[in-house]
Amino acid sequence: MRAKDFRTNTIFKMDGNFYRVVETATIQQPRMVAFVRARIKNLETGGVQEKRFNTDDVFPNVDMTRKEMQFSYEDGGLFYFMDLETCDLIPVNSDMCEDALRFNTDANEITFNFDYADGKLLSITPPTFVVLMVAETEPAVAGDTARSAMKNAKLESGLEVKVPMFVTNGDRVKVDTRDGTYSERA
Repeated sequence: MRAKDFRTNTIFKMDGNFYRVVETATIQQPRMVAFVRARIKNLETGGVQEKRFNTDDVFPNVDMTRKEMQFSYEDGGLFYFMDLETCDLIPVNSDMCEDALRFNTDANEITFNFDYADGKLLSITPPTFVVLMVAETEPAVAGDTARSAMKNAKLESGLEVKVPMFVTNGDRVKVDTRDGTYSERA
Protein backbone atom coordinates (compact mmCIF):
# COMPACT_ATOMS: atom_id res chain seq x y z
CA MET A 1 0.00 0.00 0.00
CA ARG A 2 1.26 3.47 -0.85
CA ALA A 3 0.72 6.59 1.26
CA LYS A 4 -1.15 8.23 -1.65
CA ASP A 5 -3.82 5.50 -1.27
CA PHE A 6 -4.61 6.42 2.35
CA ARG A 7 -8.30 7.03 3.08
CA THR A 8 -10.11 7.63 6.37
CA ASN A 9 -10.13 4.41 8.46
CA THR A 10 -7.40 2.74 6.39
CA ILE A 11 -5.33 0.43 8.57
CA PHE A 12 -1.62 0.04 7.87
CA LYS A 13 1.50 -1.23 9.59
CA MET A 14 4.53 1.01 10.22
CA ASP A 15 7.56 0.32 12.42
CA GLY A 16 5.96 -2.87 13.77
CA ASN A 17 2.78 -1.10 14.97
CA PHE A 18 -0.70 -0.93 13.49
CA TYR A 19 -2.17 2.49 12.71
CA ARG A 20 -5.57 3.73 11.54
CA VAL A 21 -5.85 6.86 9.38
CA VAL A 22 -8.10 9.41 11.10
CA GLU A 23 -7.80 12.18 8.48
CA THR A 24 -5.76 12.51 5.33
CA ALA A 25 -5.00 15.15 2.72
CA THR A 26 -2.73 15.14 -0.30
CA ILE A 27 -0.90 18.44 -0.58
CA GLN A 28 0.43 19.65 -3.93
CA GLN A 29 2.23 22.97 -3.88
CA PRO A 30 3.63 24.71 -6.96
CA ARG A 31 7.19 23.61 -7.83
CA MET A 32 7.26 21.14 -4.94
CA VAL A 33 6.82 17.40 -4.64
CA ALA A 34 3.37 16.30 -3.50
CA PHE A 35 3.05 14.78 -0.02
CA VAL A 36 0.40 13.25 2.20
CA ARG A 37 -0.45 14.81 5.54
CA ALA A 38 -2.28 12.37 7.76
CA ARG A 39 -3.53 12.16 11.33
CA ILE A 40 -2.94 8.59 12.41
CA LYS A 41 -3.96 6.68 15.54
CA ASN A 42 -1.74 4.00 17.05
CA LEU A 43 -4.05 1.03 17.62
CA GLU A 44 -1.87 -0.25 20.51
CA THR A 45 -1.57 2.90 22.59
CA GLY A 46 -4.47 4.99 21.28
CA GLY A 47 -2.11 7.93 20.69
CA VAL A 48 -2.91 10.22 17.76
CA GLN A 49 -0.23 12.05 15.79
CA GLU A 50 0.04 14.07 12.63
CA LYS A 51 2.59 12.76 10.19
CA ARG A 52 3.85 13.73 6.75
CA PHE A 53 4.47 11.00 4.16
CA ASN A 54 5.89 11.04 0.66
CA THR A 55 3.21 9.91 -1.79
CA ASP A 56 5.38 6.95 -2.83
CA ASP A 57 6.10 5.67 0.72
CA VAL A 58 5.22 1.97 0.75
CA PHE A 59 3.75 0.04 3.69
CA PRO A 60 3.10 -3.72 3.93
CA ASN A 61 -0.47 -4.80 3.29
CA VAL A 62 -2.46 -5.77 6.37
CA ASP A 63 -4.45 -8.94 5.84
CA MET A 64 -7.59 -8.72 7.93
CA THR A 65 -10.39 -11.07 8.80
CA ARG A 66 -13.80 -9.65 9.63
CA LYS A 67 -16.30 -10.98 12.13
CA GLU A 68 -19.78 -9.78 12.87
CA MET A 69 -20.28 -9.31 16.61
CA GLN A 70 -23.09 -8.09 18.83
CA PHE A 71 -22.75 -6.15 22.09
CA SER A 72 -23.64 -8.32 25.06
CA TYR A 73 -22.84 -6.52 28.33
CA GLU A 74 -20.39 -4.32 30.27
CA ASP A 75 -18.52 -5.39 33.39
CA GLY A 76 -15.86 -3.35 35.18
CA GLY A 77 -14.72 -1.24 32.22
CA LEU A 78 -14.68 -4.17 29.81
CA PHE A 79 -17.30 -4.52 27.10
CA TYR A 80 -18.21 -8.05 26.05
CA PHE A 81 -19.21 -8.82 22.47
CA MET A 82 -20.66 -12.09 21.23
CA ASP A 83 -19.37 -13.75 18.05
CA LEU A 84 -22.53 -14.42 16.02
CA GLU A 85 -21.11 -17.66 14.54
CA THR A 86 -19.63 -19.36 17.62
CA CYS A 87 -21.42 -17.50 20.47
CA ASP A 88 -18.01 -16.89 22.12
CA LEU A 89 -17.70 -13.74 24.23
CA ILE A 90 -14.78 -11.39 23.53
CA PRO A 91 -13.81 -8.72 26.11
CA VAL A 92 -12.77 -5.32 24.73
CA ASN A 93 -11.43 -2.23 26.54
CA SER A 94 -13.74 0.78 26.48
CA ASP A 95 -11.27 3.00 24.58
CA MET A 96 -11.24 0.53 21.67
CA CYS A 97 -15.02 0.37 21.22
CA GLU A 98 -16.41 3.69 22.52
CA ASP A 99 -16.90 5.16 19.02
CA ALA A 100 -18.85 2.12 17.80
CA LEU A 101 -21.01 1.96 20.94
CA ARG A 102 -22.28 5.53 20.44
CA PHE A 103 -24.54 4.08 17.72
CA ASN A 104 -25.36 0.78 19.41
CA THR A 105 -28.70 -0.83 20.03
CA ASP A 106 -29.27 -4.46 20.92
CA ALA A 107 -30.03 -5.35 17.30
CA ASN A 108 -26.96 -3.75 15.67
CA GLU A 109 -24.17 -5.94 14.41
CA ILE A 110 -20.70 -4.47 14.74
CA THR A 111 -17.79 -5.49 12.50
CA PHE A 112 -14.55 -6.52 14.21
CA ASN A 113 -11.38 -6.46 12.08
CA PHE A 114 -8.62 -8.83 13.16
CA ASP A 115 -5.06 -9.17 11.84
CA TYR A 116 -5.08 -12.42 9.88
CA ALA A 117 -1.55 -13.41 10.96
CA ASP A 118 -1.82 -13.18 14.75
CA GLY A 119 -5.55 -12.68 15.40
CA LYS A 120 -5.01 -9.30 17.04
CA LEU A 121 -8.06 -6.98 17.16
CA LEU A 122 -7.34 -3.96 14.94
CA SER A 123 -10.58 -2.01 14.77
CA ILE A 124 -14.28 -2.03 15.53
CA THR A 125 -16.65 -0.57 12.95
CA PRO A 126 -20.39 0.06 13.34
CA PRO A 127 -22.69 -0.36 10.32
CA THR A 128 -22.64 2.65 7.96
CA PHE A 129 -26.25 3.53 8.83
CA VAL A 130 -28.20 2.70 11.98
CA VAL A 131 -31.83 3.29 12.86
CA LEU A 132 -32.37 4.73 16.34
CA MET A 133 -35.44 5.96 18.20
CA VAL A 134 -35.68 9.59 19.29
CA ALA A 135 -35.84 9.55 23.09
CA GLU A 136 -36.05 13.27 23.73
CA THR A 137 -36.51 16.36 21.57
CA GLU A 138 -38.27 19.69 21.72
CA PRO A 139 -41.65 20.06 20.02
CA ALA A 140 -41.78 21.89 16.69
CA VAL A 141 -42.72 25.56 16.79
CA ALA A 142 -45.39 26.71 14.35
CA GLY A 143 -43.82 28.39 11.34
CA ASP A 144 -40.39 26.77 11.73
CA THR A 145 -41.23 23.68 9.68
CA ALA A 146 -41.21 25.52 6.33
CA ARG A 147 -37.47 26.24 6.52
CA SER A 148 -34.69 23.74 6.87
CA ALA A 149 -34.40 24.49 10.58
CA MET A 150 -32.81 21.84 12.77
CA LYS A 151 -33.17 21.05 16.47
CA ASN A 152 -31.29 18.85 18.93
CA ALA A 153 -32.51 15.33 19.63
CA LYS A 154 -31.27 12.74 22.08
CA LEU A 155 -31.47 9.20 20.70
CA GLU A 156 -32.01 5.91 22.52
CA SER A 157 -28.25 5.16 22.55
CA GLY A 158 -27.52 8.52 24.22
CA LEU A 159 -26.18 10.07 21.01
CA GLU A 160 -27.25 13.67 20.32
CA VAL A 161 -27.84 14.75 16.72
CA LYS A 162 -29.47 17.63 14.86
CA VAL A 163 -32.79 16.63 13.28
CA PRO A 164 -35.41 18.51 11.22
CA MET A 165 -38.21 20.26 13.09
CA PHE A 166 -40.86 17.69 12.07
CA VAL A 167 -39.15 14.85 14.02
CA THR A 168 -40.87 14.12 17.36
CA ASN A 169 -40.31 11.88 20.39
CA GLY A 170 -40.70 8.21 19.48
CA ASP A 171 -39.81 8.67 15.79
CA ARG A 172 -37.15 6.41 14.34
CA VAL A 173 -34.34 8.14 12.44
CA LYS A 174 -31.51 6.89 10.26
CA VAL A 175 -28.07 8.12 11.36
CA ASP A 176 -24.85 8.04 9.30
CA THR A 177 -22.18 6.56 11.61
CA ARG A 178 -19.28 7.97 9.57
CA ASP A 179 -19.99 11.51 10.78
CA GLY A 180 -22.80 11.05 13.30
CA THR A 181 -25.42 13.04 11.38
CA TYR A 182 -29.12 12.61 10.69
CA SER A 183 -29.83 11.05 7.30
CA GLU A 184 -33.59 10.54 7.11
CA ARG A 185 -36.66 9.45 9.06
CA ALA A 186 -37.03 5.68 9.06
